Amino acid sequence: MELSVQLYLVLLVLVAAGRFIELRRSARNQIVLAQHGGRKSLETGYRWMVLLHASILIGAALEVVFLRRPWVGWLGASCIALFASANATRWWVMYTLGTRWNVQVMSSSQLGVVTAGPYKWVRHPNYTAVFVEMLALPLIHGAYVVALAGAALHIVVLRNRVLLEESVLMQDPTWRSAFAHRPRFIPGIV
Repeated sequence: MELSVQLYLVLLVLVAAGRFIELRRSARNQIVLAQHGGRKSLETGYRWMVLLHASILIGAALEVVFLRRPWVGWLGASCIALFASANATRWWVMYTLGTRWNVQVMSSSQLGVVTAGPYKWVRHPNYTAVFVEMLALPLIHGAYVVALAGAALHIVVLRNRVLLEESVLMQDPTWRSAFAHRPRFIPGIV
């Protein structure tokens, strides 16, 4: 197996491990939110998001190994930069939200509305970052099929997730006032 494939597989394992660490952090934060009156919303789509992200990681590995996708320097380097930027944005979101950050839709208005950090420019910077990350990650080593299929499915999953989350957030007049006219995903584009 080529060195680039080995390194790519290590990256995928590290991303998966990072997701497990984030799940633990999310569980701790959910306890804090619950102590302040927050409650989870019923969300059937959460399991689809988890399945999609796991499928992208596994599918990218399988496509690269079994279809012998080559390392294409310019594409790989560009996608590494996109992936790194998306991860930096995700960590910025987690830092900005503090104990409000979690992986499920949960009311947190009791702790106040966050308008700092990346929330100065968009309503959902985390979803933008995750979408870019899950698109760039397969393309780092040429897993085109997984990247395209994953992006298409991600649009559907995120659409439902955002609609649910905004239905919860819009119940808070402070959030409505702060974010009603702010773009959802990309600054300057509604």
